[in-house]
Amino acid sequence: MTPSFAAVITTIAEPTTQVERLVDALRRENGRLYVAGDRKGPVRYPVPGAVFLSLEEQEKSTFALARLLPTGHYARKNIGYLQAVREGYRCLYETDDDNAPASTWRRRPLTVRARVGEGGPWVNVYRYFSDEVIWPRGFPLNRINDPGSPEERGGAPPEEVETVCPIQQGLVDGSPDVDAVWRLVFRRKFSFREGQSVWLPPGSWCPFNSQNTWWWTDAIPLMYLPSHCSFRMTDIWRSFIAQRCLWEAGRGVVFHPADMVQERNVHDLMTDFVEEFPGYRGNEEMARILADARLAPGTGAVFDNLMKCYSLLSGKGFFPGEELALVAAWRREGR
Repeated sequence: MTPSFAAVITTIAEPTTQVERLVDALRRENGRLYVAGDRKGPVRYPVPGAVFLSLEEQEKSTFALARLLPTGHYARKNIGYLQAVREGYRCLYETDDDNAPASTWRRRPLTVRARVGEGGPWVNVYRYFSDEVIWPRGFPLNRINDPGSPEERGGAPPEEVETVCPIQQGLVDGSPDVDAVWRLVFRRKFSFREGQSVWLPPGSWCPFNSQNTWWWTDAIPLMYLPSHCSFRMTDIWRSFIAQRCLWEAGRGVVFHPADMVQERNVHDLMTDFVEEFPGYRGNEEMARILADARLAPGTGAVFDNLMKCYSLLSGKGFFPGEELALVAAWRREGR
């Protein structure tokens, strides 16, 4: 049976137990794994059914972006996305090599029923799945103590919607995606409670990451991971740009209860803190700039809107001019 969706990771490690469990889950759900290699790491990837794109193969490919991307960078994952799209996949799932599916993990449908997240312009969706102090990486630190879910604010029962949602983020147990500040203060394993999925309507911000994320046709052009920014900001700043472009199609992002578990690779938390500092300082400003951007409506303008967002943010100092050549290559090759 031809696989119905593609999963994409990048790695510098030999196949992990988590990847083996992911492949088992993909086999059950009729998915196929694409693995983008890098300068460090294996030259082969002996996982049955996986498509391994070594750095040498990437650079010999017809993708101009492969020769523009830096090595030793998470953005090599872009080549995995492009290869999957070239081979005809219209639903992409992404995760990392230290994440394993829980027993509840399944392929997500494009149309979902969810409660509406409230309290914008910033919504800490983690507060819908926990009463503890926790926030997603990229969430403004000065908003950590803002009121959370309607229950916390003593409001009315939540509104529910059924909506087409081409970007969906699943939460992760064990070592969820939080920033270095949270890890330095708490530094422990964490599990979210079950709950109804949460939909953020256009105009509401919450950062999402690349740990456990689903993308469909209309949003796949927004998967581009920038190279000329800190490692800890690449997927977060992507998420702000993607959300803003999605609003032009009247779409929002859905956040699901945890269905993956992370055994986190070793990190130097102070290095993470330094890498995250541009976000601590600039995430709200980036959101303001993007919110004020004049973009074209509809899904047909998504590549143009993506380019406009990067040009605008480059002019404001978030990205150097060199980033625009990579975005242009992605735009040409991702159609």
